[in-house]
Formats: sequence, structure tokens, C-alpha cells
Amino acid sequence: MRKIAIITCITLLVLGCAEMTQVLDDYSKSTGSAPLTNTEVISGLREALTVGTNNSTALTSKLDGFYKNPEIFIPFPPKVIKVKERVEALGMKKQVDEFVMTMNRAAETASKEAAPIFINAITSMSIADGFAILKGEDNAATTYLKSKTSSPLKVKFNPIVKNAINQVKVTQYWNPVINTYNKIPFIEKQNPNLEDYITTKAMDGLFLMIEKEEKKIRKDPMARVTDILKKVFG
Repeated sequence: MRKIAIITCITLLVLGCAEMTQVLDDYSKSTGSAPLTNTEVISGLREALTVGTNNSTALTSKLDGFYKNPEIFIPFPPKVIKVKERVEALGMKKQVDEFVMTMNRAAETASKEAAPIFINAITSMSIADGFAILKGEDNAATTYLKSKTSSPLKVKFNPIVKNAINQVKVTQYWNPVINTYNKIPFIEKQNPNLEDYITTKAMDGLFLMIEKEEKKIRKDPMARVTDILKKVFG
């Protein structure tokens, strides 16, 4: 009883009893199901994000999770594409290809550590957050997660990427490429921040895959792998 009272008080403060009831009624009518409780809505949305993040990190962290996925493949840094063009003209295409592969390997390695970083944002979802997501677009849960985790995720992800860069020896393949370019006479020297580039692209790839998982759960009954997902999204 005490728990129900606390939830009710929070609901009144955040959204108002009438609005909350209307949201639940409208959603229940649209799905043809029994009315959902506040707790069920939040549990379902947390479950959807948990399933989505777990599935996404499993996909991205495996071998070729980034490298052979055209949706999230990390290309040669566009800001220094002239480096690629010039050194390939000097016969270093193999070295360029190896460098690009190791960048993607770094993102795959870093993704193994991503799932726990999302947990805090998922578990701290409020009733207001939950109903905004429920009423939102089919990527609303991902948008919520992105807004809550992008800054702390980048801070935590950067050292993970740095470590991954060392593990897969990105610089071993990058240094010959950039050193060759920088030795070209009258050229403007280049030294891009690979850690920042790989971190940003790895995060973008993860959120894209989480969004795909969310849309799948919302639209595909087979993707609703737990009872609470079936009830909230059924």
C-alpha cells in the first residue's frame, strides 16, 4: 500500500492524475488490452531498453560488428580524406585499408563495455520519462537514452576506446599512413584525433542499433521476448 501511495503522489506531482489516467486509457484502448498500471509502463519501457541495449552491444561487439555492417561501418576520417587520396596514390592502399579495419575493430572492442554504462539511465527512468516515451515516436526510448547518456558515455567511452586502440594496434597502421603524407613537400601537416573520431562513430553506431531494436519491439510481436513487453507493446 505504501508503495502504491508513493507512486500515486509522484504521478500527481509530475503529470497530474487526470492526464495520467487519460494516457493510460488512450493507450489501453488503442491496443485493446486491459489498463496498464504506472509500474507496468515503466517496467515495460525499461525492459525494452535493456533488451535493445543488450542485443545491440552483442551485435556491435562481435568480430566484424562494425567492419562488415554498412550501416555503422567507420570510414577513413572524412576531415582528412585528402590524406587517404594522396597516400593511396603513392601505393599505400593496403595500409589505408588495414588502418580502417583496425578503427572498426577498436569500436567493436569498446562496445563490449557499453551495456553497463546504459543501466543507470534505464533504471533511473521516472514516471514522467516513461509516459513521454509511451506517447512519443517509435524511437522515443532511444532518444531518451541518448539524451541521458551521451555526455557521460563519451567521458567513460573515451578511455575504453583508447585502450581498444592499443589492443588492436590502430596507430601501428595509422602512423605509416600519416607519416608518409606529412613528408610530402609543401603539404599542410595533419594529425587528427583518432580517439575522439572513433568514440563518436562508435556511439553513433550503438545508438542506431538500439533504435532499430526499439522499433522492432514496438512493431514486431516476435521481438517481445518477455511478458511485460508483450503487455506494454502488444
